[in-house]
Amino acid sequence: MVKIKNKLIIGGPCAVENKTQLYNTFQRIHNHVDVFRAGIWKGRTSPKNYSGFGIKALPWIRDIQKKYNIPVAIEVGTTKHVELALKYDVRKIWLGARTTVNPFAVQEIAESLRNTDIDIWIKNPIISDMGLWTGAIERFNRVGIKKIKTIYRGFYSENKKTYRNEPRWDLLKVFRKRYAHIPIILDPSHLSGDTKYIGNLVQNINREIVSGFMFEVHDNPNEALSDKNQQLEPEEFKIIINKLIEKSD
Repeated sequence: MVKIKNKLIIGGPCAVENKTQLYNTFQRIHNHVDVFRAGIWKGRTSPKNYSGFGIKALPWIRDIQKKYNIPVAIEVGTTKHVELALKYDVRKIWLGARTTVNPFAVQEIAESLRNTDIDIWIKNPIISDMGLWTGAIERFNRVGIKKIKTIYRGFYSENKKTYRNEPRWDLLKVFRKRYAHIPIILDPSHLSGDTKYIGNLVQNINREIVSGFMFEVHDNPNEALSDKNQQLEPEEFKIIINKLIEKSD
């Protein structure tokens, strides 16, 4: 497995679309990741948009973890998702940006994980309200969750911009000072919204701020059912990782 000093590398499709897509993607990148990501439930703006393969993908994820001895992380948005994730031996889960803005949902999920040995990753909220982000962290702290990481994917903005989401590096620095002990994973796929920006984003980020990177990778991005513009083809992903390795040497 490729290792980058002190940095966690996460990669995988935005959404699981079928078994072939999932296994093909993983087989092509598993030597370059520490954790495989796979969206099986997607909180979409419109009910017409593809929202993931759901529970039927969980046996595949459990099989991949056993076969390659690499953990798989998934997004959860309800307590039912949590129940199913634990049933199928998923021990790394994250809250999406839309879930983080809902204190009721965060509290329910936190209670469902009380005192469990789970690795929870909390994405920043879709809007630039730092209180919602820090509040979500505190809710998991209060129920005894020790393994907490955060994912930074920028904030929604109506202003014309280069990236899909506004970076607001100033707020990220504020967060880093307040929670110096909590790892931050940069999500350049969602932040940029376009693969053409991802390489420069990860090369130019202040390495002292982030503890890892989460990339969306698809075996055939042009045919992806969600977020195809921001999903890297496996070979593109490997080039970016190799450049990160060179810079870290």
